[in-house]
Amino acid sequence: MKIKSTLAVLSAAAALGVGANAHAGATLDAVKNNGFVQCGISDGLPGFSYADAKGQYKGIDVDICRAVAAALFGDASKVKYSPLTAKERFTALQSGEVDMLSRNTTWTSSRDAAMGLNFTGVTYYDGQGFLVNKELGVKSAKELDGATVCIQAGTTTELNLSDYFRANGMNYTPITYDTSDESAKSLESGRCDVLTSDQSQLYAQRIKLANPEQYVVLPEVISKEPLGPAVRQGDEEWFDIVRWTLFAMLNAEELGINSGNVEEMAKSTKNPDVARLLGAEGEYGKDLNLPKDWAVQIVKQVGNYGEVFARNVGADSELKIERGLNALWKDGGLQYAPPVR
Repeated sequence: MKIKSTLAVLSAAAALGVGANAHAGATLDAVKNNGFVQCGISDGLPGFSYADAKGQYKGIDVDICRAVAAALFGDASKVKYSPLTAKERFTALQSGEVDMLSRNTTWTSSRDAAMGLNFTGVTYYDGQGFLVNKELGVKSAKELDGATVCIQAGTTTELNLSDYFRANGMNYTPITYDTSDESAKSLESGRCDVLTSDQSQLYAQRIKLANPEQYVVLPEVISKEPLGPAVRQGDEEWFDIVRWTLFAMLNAEELGINSGNVEEMAKSTKNPDVARLLGAEGEYGKDLNLPKDWAVQIVKQVGNYGEVFARNVGADSELKIERGLNALWKDGGLQYAPPVR
């Protein structure tokens, strides 16, 4: 009886055109017709998305965009970037100005449910903190009663700050800016006592100051800020491609696959998990409307998650941020991806 019921459901789904190849939206067709991914990024945040001296965009968020292009086109360069302020980012995605948003954006219930967005995963687990000039003489955020605080407008930062000060019986004066650079310059000029944002952003802004060693990030982390890419709701096909691009990078790191060995492993592996991920076994790329070697191209051209983290914000970068929560689950972190099978 159970088998018959299951078969009946599958038959009904097939009759309605529902299945692995169901087309849920037009984004993938548009991207293919354009020949590139239009990606919304930040307006300049080292480690996440910024233009270097040659005008080339770099960072974790940029690499996610490049990885999607590598999966889809076999060419990580087929991306065009739209630098967006925090206030502009959601409208740009909702309106179709960009195909995806990869802009150090926090996944929250209201954004996920009420703004027409779907978050595809977490590229960086973060939390809000405080950056101060050492001359202020404070060692804890709980010493900031009466402080003037610089904040970037249109972010979760504003509400988190209000909640924290209210919970601790403290007062503050907010000064809001449209860009993170404006906020940092205001701190440097002495217009505000403290700059608050995600800790990763604070470390990124600190290295851009004239005297970075004069500033310190206080120890308190006052919020959960899971940062990740977002796409428009109602287009599950495109959602799956962006989501599984990140999952492929995480699985590759876990399986010991990197940009240097991925092609050889695709040819010679005897590990079934590796074979499925790299297209040597099964038709898992086809399920996603991607080429058979989609994951090979991601890792070959962009790297696994560990490589991306290290060169942009980790040991091989100026920021030198430790993996911490962003280590793989098997190493005590939170990063975990479902298997390809």
